Formats: sequence, C-alpha cells, structure tokens
Amino acid sequence: MKLGANSVLFGGHSLETAFKSIALAGYDGIELSAIGGMSEHLMLDNWQAIADDIKSYAKTYNLELLAMEQPSQDPELMEKAFQAAVEIGIPIINCGPGGKAGDEESFKVTVDSLNKLSERAEHYGVTLCVKAHVGACIYNTPTTLRAMELITSPAFGIDMDPSHIYRSGENPVEAIAAVISRVKHVHIRDCKGRQQGPGKPEMQANGRGDIDLVGYIRVLHDNGYNGPLDLEVIGSKDYNLEQCSIIAAESRGHMQACLQACGAR
Repeated sequence: MKLGANSVLFGGHSLETAFKSIALAGYDGIELSAIGGMSEHLMLDNWQAIADDIKSYAKTYNLELLAMEQPSQDPELMEKAFQAAVEIGIPIINCGPGGKAGDEESFKVTVDSLNKLSERAEHYGVTLCVKAHVGACIYNTPTTLRAMELITSPAFGIDMDPSHIYRSGENPVEAIAAVISRVKHVHIRDCKGRQQGPGKPEMQANGRGDIDLVGYIRVLHDNGYNGPLDLEVIGSKDYNLEQCSIIAAESRGHMQACLQACGAR
C-alpha cells in the first residue's frame, strides 16, 4: 500500500507547504485537494496555471501523485478534473455521493450521474471513485453494494473511509471486507464517537479514536490491496503549520505500525 495524505489537512497553507510537510512526515505520496472552501490548492477553474508547479513539487519532494479529491459531480467541473488529472498525472479522482440518506430518488439520480461520469473517466483513462458518506444517499454497506451492482464501468471504484462507515453505525472492518472487490482508493482517519461530524482535526489523527484501524488495514492487506491509503483530515484550515504537521506525522506513524502489525511492511 502507498501511504499518502490529502493536502486539505494543510488547507490554510500553500500547496508547496503541503508537499514539503507531507514529505517530511515520511509519506509516499499526496492526494491533491480540489475542495472549494477548505483549500485553494488545485483550483479546477484555472488548473492549467498550477499544473507545472504541481509536477515540479512532486519531483522536488519525491511524492507520488496518488489522487485528487473533488466532491462535486457537476459534469463541467468533473470534465476539468479529468483533464487536469491527465495533464498532471493523477490516476484517481475521488468524489462524494451527494443525495440524501433513505431517499430512493436521489440514490437513482446519483447512480445515473456516476454511470455517466465513469464513462468520461474511462475515456480519459483515469479512475473515478465514490465513498459512502454520512447523510448522503450512499452512506453504508448496503447502499455501497447497490451502487457497485449498478455501476459496472471498469473505470469506477469504491473509495472507503472508515470514519463515515463507523458514524453510520457499522463496523468498518466488516464493511471493508464486504466491498473490497471494487475498492480502488482508501481515505483513512480515526473518529471518537458516532456523532455526525468526524470531530476536531487532532481527534481525526489515526490512533486517537475508536476505530479498529489495524483490523481495517489487515483486511486490505489480506485481499492484496496495493493502492493509496490517504489520510484525510478536515477542519484544519485555521490551524498553524505545527498543528497540521503533528497530525500528519502522528497519523503516518500509526499507519506504518498498522502495516507492520499485519505483515504488509
């Protein structure tokens, strides 16, 4: 598995600072945040202006470009995301499911949208992933399995985030085992309690919460998963660099320990 961190953790700092800090924490790669309001790292409306800088940072700091997170399914914005991914060399675009939990109509709309976007991803030669999200129309294992059945494109995959599964009332270890056949990306963070939100950024650091992340990573390893394992910590835009760096380094150490515990490293 490739250990990475989403640059959104450093959303209040420059993209180069995110690259440098993630590299210093010992990660293998980086996931670029294209999340409006949380960072100004990969602004898709003008991605051409920063494409060369991103490629240069990746080389300078020896970080693999593992993925991009762009939550919207807006077709025009996604088209820009696909184009940026091809030019910059990003293999995976992660988006959110949208919709509303328990709303069958919004589930159908989302599946239709993801089918169309997967066709575009296939055209560009990249992978589109979606993850179960608390409160959205895809929010747990049953809804994820339904999406897997209805979206058959080889360019479509599941992005699994144990904190959303945990906050939806499920066991993330059992959940990842149920959908592992289509998992192509993993967001990872911890969570204390099953409340709606993931908690303060420092409490999202791996090892600080209630989730069995060792068991979660063991399932990935036992099933031969060798894709990205990207830390995604949100809510830290107002945090200083020291705070963000500590969260990154602490989580990287825990991720490494989990890999060692299950024989993956």
